[in-house]
Amino acid sequence: MSIDPRALVSDRAKLAENVNVGAFAVIGPDVTIGSGTTVGPHAVIDGLTSIGADNHIFPFASIGAAPQDKKYKGEATRLEIGDRNVFREFVTANRGTTHDQGVTRIGNDNLFMASSHIAHDCQVGSHCVLANVATLGGHVEVGDHVIMGGMSGVHQFCKIGAHVFVANNAAVTRDVPPYLMVVGQPAGPHSVNATGLSRRGFTAAQVRNIKNAFRTLYRSELKLADAMTALREAALTQPELVTFIEFIGRSTRSIVR
Repeated sequence: MSIDPRALVSDRAKLAENVNVGAFAVIGPDVTIGSGTTVGPHAVIDGLTSIGADNHIFPFASIGAAPQDKKYKGEATRLEIGDRNVFREFVTANRGTTHDQGVTRIGNDNLFMASSHIAHDCQVGSHCVLANVATLGGHVEVGDHVIMGGMSGVHQFCKIGAHVFVANNAAVTRDVPPYLMVVGQPAGPHSVNATGLSRRGFTAAQVRNIKNAFRTLYRSELKLADAMTALREAALTQPELVTFIEFIGRSTRSIVR
């Protein structure tokens, strides 16, 4: 373990043996940090926050601070972070509130670029990228392999499906089904994130099936119920569509149209 003597680390914090802490970093009493994690100079980690292994927290990041919610009254809520995440300069990740599950969760292998924000009660998957100043409102769900462009934002309570690409400056105000690329203010369906899917091992046939599903939902002029009937029939032989259909079925803010 390497802790700079100028850092302020509570004697109640639980740090694994090989955690590195830079100068003027502040680590609170209820923080747990796993093996191989680096906390950069001037970073602040507070609250009931657990951080897994091999994360890298860059200077001036604020991890585990109280939620930015006027209803929050100091309750013991949590932030849980997995392994191998990167939090660049000035990233903010807040704890949950008692008006949800009481916990903000972040998975593994994510990159949060400078000044991005993960608000209270968000549930973020793994292998995601939030580019500079990308912002998640409270209670947002983000699936695996999501990429958010710079200065994009997601309205509170929205859901973003797996493998979605949110374009720069997009404003997401409704749920985004898996596999889509969305653009605009408010964000609307542009196309299928075919390049991302190919990079993640989807076959040409699977990408073609997803593109056909996109056309059925967004280009056929079918009513949503009729489009869903067609998609369920296609999913009998195209299992990659099951996730797409299930996501739409649990949408609470309606899907982007």
